[in-house]
This record gives sequence, structure tokens and C-alpha cells, in this order.
Amino acid sequence: MAIKIILAGPRGKMGSEAIHMIHNESNFQLVACLDKKTDEKPSFPSGIDVPVYDDAQQCFNETKADVFIDLTIPEVGYEHTKLALEHEINAVVGTSGFSEEQITDLTSIAENNHIGCIIAPNFALGAVLMMQFSKMAATYFPDVEIIEKHHDNKIDAPSGTATKTVEMIQETRKAKAQGHPDEYEIVEGARGADYDGIHVHSMRLPGLVAHQEVVFGSNNQLLTIKHDSFHRSSFMDGLKLAINEVLTKQTLIYGLENVMDLNK
Repeated sequence: MAIKIILAGPRGKMGSEAIHMIHNESNFQLVACLDKKTDEKPSFPSGIDVPVYDDAQQCFNETKADVFIDLTIPEVGYEHTKLALEHEINAVVGTSGFSEEQITDLTSIAENNHIGCIIAPNFALGAVLMMQFSKMAATYFPDVEIIEKHHDNKIDAPSGTATKTVEMIQETRKAKAQGHPDEYEIVEGARGADYDGIHVHSMRLPGLVAHQEVVFGSNNQLLTIKHDSFHRSSFMDGLKLAINEVLTKQTLIYGLENVMDLNK
């Protein structure tokens, strides 16, 4: 039986790509969309004709679904996901920028209702491996900086991927200051954001999609772990994995690496 899916954010580039992926998967079925506009339907592939709601409560009340996918922005994504879990609909979230308090709140709802929720800062499997390899490298290379580059329509900085990378590195790296002890900025922000001494730099330019470099420095050597997504189709394999895996969970999982078998 096909997995019935509600998608929030169908007009965005990521949402549009997700709709095509769902349409091309024989075991997935799009049953509704959540969109801030309802006067004009999104551009669906031929053969798709589903209701479009602008009210999440109404959507979840009227639509029987197995999985809710949110590809919007943090402000609405949190409310959407909370409502989905309260309606006992499994949630897959590609929206970054949730606070620790919001993650804790969503985890509590998921566990109380025995429902799965996967929040993935990045659905590209290569990006997940980049983060995992960075965590491993930080054990031996504690001096590290991150450069993340995204399209100029991305509104949050640093990216969820960069933030998640820092969190994973912090698991194996002790906090330390980097650079010259008397270092100062002539222009505020020149050294980027600072997480326990890890500097994170964000670029926003047309022509980019999603790119990140994690650069480790040591005595007479550099180690660079880099990932590039040149098209949003690169995120679809990870999204498919999350949809299938979330049905087997009864709690919130943060990070796609936690549902990938990385110990082979």
C-alpha cells in the first residue's frame, strides 16, 4: 500500500523537486499540500490533482496521511510539525533553524504519541557523510573552520548543515581558541560566527545551491572535507530514506546520519 504524503512548501524549488520525486515513486502518494497561497495551484506534474490548504489544522483534520513533509521556513515549519505530530502523522522536516526548546517540545509530542519525526538539516547523503567524516577528523585536527555557501534566496545563516556540523565536531573536539591570541577584527564579523573557537563563514550568491567546506589545519598540513550540491535533485535520495525510516520510529531523530548504517 502506498505511503500517503502531505507536503508543505510545494512552490519552493525544493518542494517542487520533492513533488516530482513522490510522483515517480510507485510506493508514494501525494494526497495534499500546505501552501500560503490557495488561489492558484502549484505547478503539479501531469496526473497529480490534490487539494491545497492554507490552514494546517484543517488539512490534518480532513486528510488521511502517513507522513507529513515540511520544506518551508522555521517560523511556520515548527507549527506545522507540531500539529502533524499532535494528529499522529509522522513528520519529515527539511526546515533548519529550530531552537533547542522547539526540538525538545517536538520530541516530547512524538514520544507521547508514539510517532516518528526526522529533522534533517541536509538530505544529501554526501553532505551527511561530510559531517560524519568531520566529526571523526576533529579528534586529530582540533583547529577547524567551516565555509558554507548557498543561493542568495536562503534567509538563515549559518545554514542548518553548518550548525549540525559544529554540533557533531563538538562531540569529539574540546573547546579551544584558534588563531593569534591578540587577533581582532577591523570590520565586525570578518572572522565569522564563533562556536567554541570554530569559525563559521556564510556566503550567499546567485549561482550557488548548497556547498560546504570543513577545513582542518595542523603542522604543515591541511585536511579539507568538501561537499557540493549542484541541483536539488541531490537531496531526493535522502528524503526518500527519511520517509521510509520515519514510519519505523516513535521519537524525534535529529540528523539523517542517525538512520543511515554508517558502521559497515
